Amino acid sequence: MEKSLKNTKKPMGLSTKIFIALIAGAISGVLIHYFMPAGYIRDSVIVEGVLYVIGQGFIRLMQMLVVPLVFCSLICGSMAIGDTKTLGKVGIKTILFYLLTTAVAVSVALSVMLINPGIGVTIENVSTSSVTITEKQPLTQTLLNIIPKNPVESLATADMLPIIVFALFVGILLAKMGNKASTVANFFSQFNDLMMEMTMAVMKAAPIGV
Repeated sequence: MEKSLKNTKKPMGLSTKIFIALIAGAISGVLIHYFMPAGYIRDSVIVEGVLYVIGQGFIRLMQMLVVPLVFCSLICGSMAIGDTKTLGKVGIKTILFYLLTTAVAVSVALSVMLINPGIGVTIENVSTSSVTITEKQPLTQTLLNIIPKNPVESLATADMLPIIVFALFVGILLAKMGNKASTVANFFSQFNDLMMEMTMAVMKAAPIGV
């Protein structure tokens, strides 16, 4: 009876592991800061060495997956819909959603600036650096920037909006061509499966990276 109860226990989920690792990491950080004496071992070997490499390595693994995963997922999603009219609606909604989230992010940033964060803080000992502000582009240029001049460059620089447009365009044409482009369609479908497997493999390391 006891063996059957043990066998019926569900394994711990990934989100639970990440949450536990987050708490354990915070506690470990406090213990290292207050109870381990400052010096080469703590600062250079543990904090700036092992922990920094593990944390930044996990972040880079996540960054590595973003562009190919989004690109292949949009192409496969476009092909799965099939109807070009529906694809056009989905593409417009995707672009509008991206622009909406960008507008929300900008609005939040501007609203934070209105409350003057950091007022009253002494910054005499804080190092400063020059900041370059890019010129505001007109709406026409912003709309033109949605269309990638070089899709490979957009993929390399992770310029997401041109990537979305190009991926939807490729998916629409693949769905329209049907069996004529079955080889290319199968390639993107299998590549998307590969990226999903890679994502799951990276996420298994999430508790350690967190």
